[in-house]
Order: sequence, then structure tokens, then C-alpha cells
Amino acid sequence: MAALTCQEMVELVTDYLEGRLGWRDRRRVRKHLSVCDPCTRYIAQMRETLELLGTVPVETLSPEARSTLLDAFRDLRR
Repeated sequence: MAALTCQEMVELVTDYLEGRLGWRDRRRVRKHLSVCDPCTRYIAQMRETLELLGTVPVETLSPEARSTLLDAFRDLRR
């Protein structure tokens, strides 16, 4: 199993925090976090952000906000 890079970690963070990763990817993430202090801090910051913000129901977003968010996330995958 190949080691996870920091870039891959960033790409997996949402699925990791929401418990949507399979066991292999969870194991890769945990192994990476055990040796990477910057990613460990990043995960902690993301957890804190999620706790502070809570959730935003999709139906409460304006069409413009929804479009802007979807565009931003599409750009992250490129």
C-alpha cells in the first residue's frame, strides 16, 4: 500500500471526517497523520471549523451561493 501524500490527505479530509472512507483509506489517513504534524494540525482545524459552523441545509442556500460553492469544489478536484 502506497503512502499517502499531503495533497491526497487534503483531498480525502471531508470524507475522512464524515466517516465515508473505506477501511483501507482510513488506515492510510491514520498512518499519514501519525507522521505528519502539518496534516494533523490541518485535521484539527477542519474539525474545529465544522464544530463552529455546524451544518448548512442545502435548501437554505440561494441558487447563487449553491452555484458558487459547487464551482469552488469542482476547482479543488482539478
